[in-house]
Amino acid sequence: MDDSHNIFLSSSVVPTKIDVCDLRVGMTVCQLDKPWLESGFLFQGFELKNQADVDAVRKECQFVYIDVEKQNIALIHQHKKTPYLTTGTLEKKRSIPPRTSFIQEIERATQAYGKTSDLVRSFMEDVQLGKAINVAIAKQAVAECVDSMLQAPDALLWMTQLKHRDIYTAQHSMNVSILSIALGKHLNMGVTELNNLGLCGMMHDMGKMRVPLDILNKPAKLEPNELKIMQNHTLYGGNLLLSSKDMYPGAIDVALSHHERLDGTGYPNRLTDTQITPYSRIVAIVDTYDAISSDRVYQKGRTHLEAINIMTKMCGTQLDSRLTYKFIECIGIYPAGSIVELKSGEIAVVIEVNPPHKLKPKILLLLDENKQRRPLQLVDLFLMDGMEVGERTIKNVIRAEQYNIDLNEYHDLGLIGSLSSQKGN
Repeated sequence: MDDSHNIFLSSSVVPTKIDVCDLRVGMTVCQLDKPWLESGFLFQGFELKNQADVDAVRKECQFVYIDVEKQNIALIHQHKKTPYLTTGTLEKKRSIPPRTSFIQEIERATQAYGKTSDLVRSFMEDVQLGKAINVAIAKQAVAECVDSMLQAPDALLWMTQLKHRDIYTAQHSMNVSILSIALGKHLNMGVTELNNLGLCGMMHDMGKMRVPLDILNKPAKLEPNELKIMQNHTLYGGNLLLSSKDMYPGAIDVALSHHERLDGTGYPNRLTDTQITPYSRIVAIVDTYDAISSDRVYQKGRTHLEAINIMTKMCGTQLDSRLTYKFIECIGIYPAGSIVELKSGEIAVVIEVNPPHKLKPKILLLLDENKQRRPLQLVDLFLMDGMEVGERTIKNVIRAEQYNIDLNEYHDLGLIGSLSSQKGN
């Protein structure tokens, strides 16, 4: 690949990257995913004047860059056609319903999460050592997560709550992948799209492995020069994935653009609303959520409700409003893994959401009304409707450490998997 492909670090022009499936008549192509001399096109930059031009580009490339300032609006309106994937058409796809329950899926989800987490860490170590990412293995790992998500979403979502601050960067990439898949499923994406989106999430922060560790792990506010180096992780990531054999093109775009914001205040290229692709918008949302809700070297993670409250204030200016509310709708008010206090005073962890009745999930009772450990009991709040009125309803979401609750302990001891022998009461 020649130096002209190293566009992210060398060019001041900000073309918009687009999958060839999204090309439309009237757009102006300013760069290909290959050197111009290796293509069949005579000119370096041209307008797509008809469908034949669009088809010719699709035949030769997987993705191209377009100049949004040179679009022929008249032609675009004249040849209106729904793009393959836009934020306005995602939810029109047919939904794939869950195939099984949390209890039946948790063991397999645990294996998929553990295996994939190990792979993400190994990829990051390889990047630090200057080695290439094994894209085939990455795609296979994402496919296993997609399959688990289609079986029972809450099982894999539960795993994202088992957070370890000392491996934040690797676990964050894993969680962003899973949460992106969850949102994609809620938006009714097909399996191929879910696999692509999951890979985008997994790869989005690989560029951080090129950031000096003393900056990456600094337990205090970064100085302006350090912040600039940290922000360069998007540029490093874009170039790293661009040089990775068989990498999905959308993952390259997401690595570069997941910190761009609708109002143009993001980085590295200060893109605005129309220049940010749907996958980048999705990953930006889940990246923000996991970062806010995770313990990091310099801050305590917020509760789920605190996180979504912060995010709603970012809607419209920084985050895509419609997709953000879809994300909140997707994981619910009390997502799997949330620690909740009941009006009875008991403390429980949410196990599985009841989609039609999201305020009445299945919970696992951990502490009694005196905040003392009690025998684990699985309770379906929806089935209890009308029983013990007002007592076993959720009062609020709390932080796990408030009562020294460690979800990892319950998980590591196999107590969650043992629930398969219980029935919700």
